[in-house]
Amino acid sequence: MGRVLILDGMWNKSLAAVRSFGRKGFYVTAGERTRLAAAIFSKYCSRRWIYSSPVISPVDFLKDLEAELKEGKYDVIFPMEFSTQVLLTDTANRQRIERYTRLPFADVNIARKVHDKAFIMQYARERGFGIPTTFVVNDIEQLAAIAKETAYPVLIKPRNSSGSRGIVYVKEKEELLTLYLKVHKEYPFPIIQEYIPDGGEVYGVGLLFNFQSEIRASFVYKRLRSHPVRGGPSTLRESVKREDVREIAGSLMKSFQWTGIAHVEFKIDPRDRKPKLLEVNPRFWGSLQLAVESGIDFPFLLFKLAMEGDIGPVMDYNVGVRCRWLIPGDLLHFIKNPERLRLKPSFFDFKIKDDILSLSDPMPVIGRLASVLTFLYDKEMKNLLHGGE
Repeated sequence: MGRVLILDGMWNKSLAAVRSFGRKGFYVTAGERTRLAAAIFSKYCSRRWIYSSPVISPVDFLKDLEAELKEGKYDVIFPMEFSTQVLLTDTANRQRIERYTRLPFADVNIARKVHDKAFIMQYARERGFGIPTTFVVNDIEQLAAIAKETAYPVLIKPRNSSGSRGIVYVKEKEELLTLYLKVHKEYPFPIIQEYIPDGGEVYGVGLLFNFQSEIRASFVYKRLRSHPVRGGPSTLRESVKREDVREIAGSLMKSFQWTGIAHVEFKIDPRDRKPKLLEVNPRFWGSLQLAVESGIDFPFLLFKLAMEGDIGPVMDYNVGVRCRWLIPGDLLHFIKNPERLRLKPSFFDFKIKDDILSLSDPMPVIGRLASVLTFLYDKEMKNLLHGGE
């Protein structure tokens, strides 16, 4: 039916894509820099490909990739992680890759901008989109004034990171400078942002735009649980209809003349019940399996878009579908949540669909458990431990 190359096989979203295409009869190659990766263990892999690290050895990775593309004659390539996506969509590399296959992802310069939390918060505020109060720091000397001006608690957030990596919760003024400098050492000039009080739901919006920046698919879900418990990648979520966040997300991304996949996250502020923008992910998101389970198969739709030039809008999906990331995400939430025995739905409700666990494709859970070994000895993998939404 078709031939696809799916990179970054470590992640749940990559497994979702492998299963989506495999069940439709595609020839699926899953790649990663280690064999200990969930997607590579799937029975739907026609080929398992181990490559040089795109982070540590990008030149070697691109050389490996070009050889694989020449040999494999793939219709479409899917970089699933942002670091891989920007490497492939860099202008010179894109030209090199598109000699062999289709790469239906957004312009690298726009993608880098929207991924930068400082940029996207300033951009959204200037255009009237709701955001948490945000301070963009360009000089450490600003911190004293910000410390006095802001209300607490606040969050320190790296400008470019995924999931909960680098995010620090600051309870009071006296902590701000020390904690900021600690984060700044690893993630230069993070932003400082008000902590929206508990009591408001968190929503994610998945979007697909055609090459004329018209929405071709949209999907909204509500986060039910996460790890870390206070806020991080979702470990349990539910498909919902929520027109306000869907429209805001679509309008925001359309203003960039966006093409391809995007994910936008909001939190409802319990003080005024209005959605506030948290971040934009210019890539596939961690809980992709829920969208597929609900009837919006984003990987397949992106494939069709790449092959056919355009597709009809796909906006309808099943609501009330729940999907979780049990191992290790929801398990860690259960261990660390003092209200663990009063969770709704119960942690012990094993009828809930899962990102990894599948009776028809059981081996990826072995890949996920085995991948823990790489986190123990591999520095690059340790840095990815909190990757997520």
